[in-house]
Amino acid sequence: MDDSTSTTRPGGIVGVLAVAGIVASLMQTLVVPLIGELPRMLHTNAANASWVITVTLLVGAVAVPVIGRLGDLYGKRRMMLACSVPIIAGCVTCALADSVTQMIIGRGLQGIGMGMIPLGISALRDLLPSERVGPAIALMSSSMGIGGALGMPVAAAVAEYASWRILFWGVAALSVLVAGLIWLLVPATPARTTGRLDVVGALGLGIGLVCLLLGVSKGADWGWASGTTLGLFAVALVVFVVWGWWELRAGDPLVDLRVTARRPVLLTNVASVVVGFAMYAQALIVIQILQLPEATGYGLGQSMLAAGLWTAPSGLMMMVVSPLGARLSAARGPKVTLVAGSLVMALGYGSSMALLGTTWGLLVVTCLCSIGVGLAYGAMPALIMSAVPRSETAAANGFNSLMRSIGTSVSAAVIGVVLTQMTMRVGGHTLPSESGFRTGLLIGCGVALVAAAIASAIPARRAGSSAEDAEDAEDAEDTEDTVTAEPATVS
Repeated sequence: MDDSTSTTRPGGIVGVLAVAGIVASLMQTLVVPLIGELPRMLHTNAANASWVITVTLLVGAVAVPVIGRLGDLYGKRRMMLACSVPIIAGCVTCALADSVTQMIIGRGLQGIGMGMIPLGISALRDLLPSERVGPAIALMSSSMGIGGALGMPVAAAVAEYASWRILFWGVAALSVLVAGLIWLLVPATPARTTGRLDVVGALGLGIGLVCLLLGVSKGADWGWASGTTLGLFAVALVVFVVWGWWELRAGDPLVDLRVTARRPVLLTNVASVVVGFAMYAQALIVIQILQLPEATGYGLGQSMLAAGLWTAPSGLMMMVVSPLGARLSAARGPKVTLVAGSLVMALGYGSSMALLGTTWGLLVVTCLCSIGVGLAYGAMPALIMSAVPRSETAAANGFNSLMRSIGTSVSAAVIGVVLTQMTMRVGGHTLPSESGFRTGLLIGCGVALVAAAIASAIPARRAGSSAEDAEDAEDAEDTEDTVTAEPATVS
């Protein structure tokens, strides 16, 4: 399957992978505008319908690090093509769905395809000249925000003016096109490591993530002090402890925790969690303010389609700033870009205190936040790949993507609690209050500043150092580990 020529121009490779990232990230927001209509469409209740969104998050969180490891073992191009299969199958399943069970199955299949994004980012390091890697990574990273932002208005327009099934058929056709472009234009990426998939580690990570993210995403519905929620968190804690013990002793670990524990990688991953939190907070709040009725005194009374269109430019801003972020990283290092991105996000949140009352004001807020996200998202893969050996880039990027997903999940839970606790009554309905929205935005501002502080503590790599230097450092540390650490056992 990996037989391919390598004559494709670098620009073509980057373009195809960026489009693939946009299509994969569309899965996150594809059904958000439909969530209010899903109970009627699928003849179910609101609680069951919410699983249509939750299942994609859970499956994606489990699949991304596993697919990243498979990319290192069997080739990233091969695994990108493999990821396109469940995306297409999921879209077709959703398009034909007549029940909530079918829709959940389809959305779960779409979640598997989320692994295409870190695979594409990692493949750039193998396929491009070194001077092209930085800008390409920044553009590929921005595709995540672009797909998420464009998915909202497109889905809203289709839902408002046509059958919702057309939405899934359209994305299925687009996914087939992307798979064909990858097959034709993306050269083979050789396997960079040997060994086998750590099945026990994959199962352990999957169980732990499902318990953690299920508790976080459903805690508000079930009650944070309920036995179910606390039980899930307890199981997650135990499973992660056992999983860490296993990974440190496995011959071919799913995640090399010794590499992950190194300060540059560890701090970048921690910053990714916080950036993911900050990125998602404004996305949850702004869309609600735009659509709430003007009778509230702070809602802007926009239709579902209009609200999506007002938020769409923010996704495009990520593409605009990606080359600027790449230049900043080349000149000053990706650490500086990550700090700058976090501070721009904080500025966007802070400006919301004065700009909350108009659609144009919210457009400025979302664009500033997205500029910050674009800078930060472009810097994080560069930081990861400069600190891990080439044989682990896909797995390391997959784990970094997982950290961002955890951040967005926690953000949804925290902001959800704030908005449900700070409410007001309007026309017989209970709605989030203006003070609740402002509190959520201030939390986003504070978290963005925390991200900047964490990023500033990442050790700066010397100017002109390359990813290969990280491999030399890895070899040196591995040599030291063989002297100081107890031998690992292979199971």
